[in-house]
Amino acid sequence: MEQYKRLTLKEVLEKSAASFSSYPALSTINGNPLTYAEFYRRVQAVGSFLRKRGVKPGDTVALVSENMPNWGVAYFAVTSMGAVIVPVLPEFHPSEIQHILRHAGCKAVFASGRFVDVVAESVSETLQTIIRLDDLQHISEEKKTDFIQDILQKGEAHFEKLKQGALQLAGKENPHPQSEPEEDDTAAIIYTSGTTGHSKGVMLSHKNLVFDAIASESIVQLLPEDRLLSILPLAHTYECTIGFIIPIMHGSCVYYLDKTPTPRVLATALEKVKPTIMLSVPLVIEKIFKTRILPEFNKNGFIRSLYKITFIRKRLHLMAGQKMMKFFGGSMRFFGIGGAALAPEAERFLMEARFPYAIGYGLTETSPLIAGAGPNIMRYRSTGPILNGVEAKIVNPHPGTGEGELVVRGANVMKGYFKDPERTREVLDDDGWFKTGDLGRFDEDGFLYISGRSKNVIVGPSGENIYPEQIEALLNEFDCIEESLVYEKDGQVAAKVYLNYELLDQRYEVNKMSNPEMRGKIAELLDDIKRRVNERVSSFSKIKSVSEQPEPFEQTPTHKIKRYLYT
Repeated sequence: MEQYKRLTLKEVLEKSAASFSSYPALSTINGNPLTYAEFYRRVQAVGSFLRKRGVKPGDTVALVSENMPNWGVAYFAVTSMGAVIVPVLPEFHPSEIQHILRHAGCKAVFASGRFVDVVAESVSETLQTIIRLDDLQHISEEKKTDFIQDILQKGEAHFEKLKQGALQLAGKENPHPQSEPEEDDTAAIIYTSGTTGHSKGVMLSHKNLVFDAIASESIVQLLPEDRLLSILPLAHTYECTIGFIIPIMHGSCVYYLDKTPTPRVLATALEKVKPTIMLSVPLVIEKIFKTRILPEFNKNGFIRSLYKITFIRKRLHLMAGQKMMKFFGGSMRFFGIGGAALAPEAERFLMEARFPYAIGYGLTETSPLIAGAGPNIMRYRSTGPILNGVEAKIVNPHPGTGEGELVVRGANVMKGYFKDPERTREVLDDDGWFKTGDLGRFDEDGFLYISGRSKNVIVGPSGENIYPEQIEALLNEFDCIEESLVYEKDGQVAAKVYLNYELLDQRYEVNKMSNPEMRGKIAELLDDIKRRVNERVSSFSKIKSVSEQPEPFEQTPTHKIKRYLYT
């Protein structure tokens, strides 16, 4: 970490702007990329405008938008001036967005066009400035401010002149001169929408984020020639740290979709960008496997029988992997997967297909990465070893399995929950150990294996730990199941499943059946699924009942089922 005098986002930006000034930094798929020099100038311009509007170090500024290059401009403009960025997931309900703005006491808000009215309705004594992120236009009741646009349009030659002119128009020199943020200053407050239903504001310092980004280099080393295609929300720490801050550190270019990510839009973007690096959640790759790849191996009885033979299956997977590489643009060298557990069958395919996938593990509270492995050292079902500089241990390990709660300590661990010292004390002790709430174990080489969330564990009849996530992974392998939820009911294991009704109609023509016939067919299907899953689990983990979930499960913005609504 000797490349930085201090671990701050401002230091990261200044070093990259100097080292990679002419390289492309951020772009939409069909736009002209901002170079690092242009990106830096735009950050400076926005920071100057915020100071003119009275934003001071320590003030909070919200960022409510879809991914776009100006998202990064706002992020670095706020953090570089010592203020605190509050990124908000665009999937949040308007009432949640307004609650966050009030709770964080935001003094200014950057909002994309579709959120301007939402944030404008936020009743807050502190909120003074709304900036439309699409064009960096200040939204004012009196008039539209053209200060930022003047700077951006007239370029570097007039930058200082325009800045000084704006200050003179204000009638005085800048009352809030640019300051240097310290490593331990809060850089961001990330509001989570956890499966418990209670949103928490995670306070991350400059050091938290920059340390985690540097430590992640042990998994993948980015280059200025790398091209990233971003498909996850930047307001999520996973995408922000690994898919944004790290590329900025190394002079890489990140491309953002400028349309809703339909399969056709994504395919076009992949062909145009030919990304070398991508980040994904398991849902994306599992859907590709279940809807595009697996059906090819189930076309007829002959292929299905061949697919059951191990060496033939591996050969078929390798051929399918070559096609998938081509679909992703043909240049992929690192495909990161995180945010949830990857289904075993999908991971087996990726491994046998020699697709350059990598698994990472972490939480928002750890900035986020705790452990990870690159494509060359992946181990089946493992999240990889702990990052350099991070300590980890298993508390109260089971004498037989070695499983217990994972706790970690390091410079990537959050400062605490915003305005919530009680909940902070519940997870963060005086020695700096953070309770992840995840159960796991280490193998003899230090590779971490996560079993599931401790709060979700079902205790078996003789005290055995039953992990719902592992049974859900087996259920989700069935192509007729879209989503599943395993829980405890009357002291036994039960499951709810949301079915793929379009597939059922194609396969069984259920839409032509009477209601009693349709119910009977679905009951027969669920009973068969239960039998087949129970053949693959231990005796104490067998499912007692599988019931139909008539509509999709409600999920968090990061695509995790809100368990508390169903259990």
